[in-house]
Amino acid sequence: MEKFKTLKAVAASLPQVNIDTDMIIPARFLKTIKRTGLGKSLFYAMRFDEQGHERPDFVLNQDRYRGSKILITGANFGCGSSREHAPWSLADYGIRCIIGPSFADIFYNNTFKNGILCITLPQAEVDKLSAKAAAGNTAGGEFTVDLDAQTITAPDGAVTSFSLDGTRRNNLLKGLDDIGITLESAKDIVSFEDKQRRDQPWLA
Repeated sequence: MEKFKTLKAVAASLPQVNIDTDMIIPARFLKTIKRTGLGKSLFYAMRFDEQGHERPDFVLNQDRYRGSKILITGANFGCGSSREHAPWSLADYGIRCIIGPSFADIFYNNTFKNGILCITLPQAEVDKLSAKAAAGNTAGGEFTVDLDAQTITAPDGAVTSFSLDGTRRNNLLKGLDDIGITLESAKDIVSFEDKQRRDQPWLA
């Protein structure tokens, strides 16, 4: 998993509340177990009309936000069914950080396992950042998210602090998913297996 330390990127504002996992990626696109190629289906019904043409009013279809890596959202983002394709599609599109007032629990946990940083802030702080993202033209419109310092620097230089539990922060900084966490204990695992084979050979 890619390490997350400092991210400098354009932020897109999507303040709608209760965006569920089916809105993030509709069920008809869940036929694959591959993590790649799902970005094109991200927010499909919101990005495209019935003929498959881009909706020009949707934020990620606008030129200045098309390459956004930071998404500023409304409350309860990621609610609904617990499909892991939702964070997969976000990651494949290029989203590395989501900022919002609240997230659905299962979605929140899945994002960190896929290298996406979710930052929870009070609604008033999210509104301020969302407005700055929507302005889109101050100093290029880029935000800087520093996971080590746990800060968000807006294009106008204003700094917002956030907090994240130590385990998730450590795993993102080191680029550790569940497999990576297990491999950190590889020597202990091998030692245990060797001892078990010596002491309990009948289990082999």
